[in-house]
Amino acid sequence: MHRFYCPDIADTLTLGEEDSKHCVKVLRMGEGDTIEVVAGNGILYTCRITMAHPKRCAIEVLEKQHQPPHWGCQIVLGIAPTKNLDRIEWLVEKCVEMGIDRIIPLRCHNSERTVLKTERLKKIMVSAMKQSLKATLPRLDELTPIEKVLAEPFDGTRCIAYCDEMLPREERQTLADAYVPGKDVMVLIGPEGDFSPEEVQAARGAGFVPVTLGESRLRTETAGMMSIAFIHALKTKRE
Repeated sequence: MHRFYCPDIADTLTLGEEDSKHCVKVLRMGEGDTIEVVAGNGILYTCRITMAHPKRCAIEVLEKQHQPPHWGCQIVLGIAPTKNLDRIEWLVEKCVEMGIDRIIPLRCHNSERTVLKTERLKKIMVSAMKQSLKATLPRLDELTPIEKVLAEPFDGTRCIAYCDEMLPREERQTLADAYVPGKDVMVLIGPEGDFSPEEVQAARGAGFVPVTLGESRLRTETAGMMSIAFIHALKTKRE
């Protein structure tokens, strides 16, 4: 069944113009056809088309189902956007497909990108949510200074991953050792030039656990995806 996104579907009972056009003109669906609609709030609506208009496709709700995220904990990734925007777009798509609750673009001392427009990233997240058959849209923050994230209260495991040989390495744990499966978790990944020594020191002082993702030096977006994949794999293994 085809799935569409409409954040105010419960109030309007009408798809947005873009989804209306895709539904009626591209997919050639008509009155009486059944579709699925998600509002990004964890509810899946099974609906019937009542007016197949290409700009305002009207529907009636047949059934509502609560579909919370299947991983059962808060997964948060703070990551410095890459200089090449395509790479961070790829990362966002894959993280949403795997399952994530919040993505925080970080502004760090060594950041290659200090400006980030989030409109396109949000569209990518919506598409990935629909494609992976989820009903909850993750939160995407605006570009945030790392100092603000370090000071934010968080009731769960907080990790900072880095690989620069000039940064403290002797106390790093593997993510598998640092993370308690099923517990809320936040992982920070630095920019292409890694975190600065001052940022690592501040994170450790704020209670973040230094972690490693292995012996290979990974690209920023690869490290971000690997950390989320690790968390899901560890949770699944525990179950």
